[in-house]
Amino acid sequence: MKENVESPQKKPDSFISRMFKDENDINEKSIVGFLAFCMMVICLGVDIWTGFHGKEMPINQFVFDGFMVITLGSFGIASVDKYITSKKN
Repeated sequence: MKENVESPQKKPDSFISRMFKDENDINEKSIVGFLAFCMMVICLGVDIWTGFHGKEMPINQFVFDGFMVITLGSFGIASVDKYITSKKN
């Protein structure tokens, strides 16, 4: 009597490995923009929290501006890219 042995199935690729492939469906610019936006929100939250406790957390303006430029640039480039690819179809 033969046992019912299933063939080993290929494990699906992880998000990180799919992101670094040449042919993928992930928009890297949006991911970078979202992460920069999250860092801006975290910095703002920590600044407010330390302000309520009477301590000052100095955030260098150029660091915050850098995250802001990355966020706006990433989302701007991603939206222009989406607009251009929709015009081609």
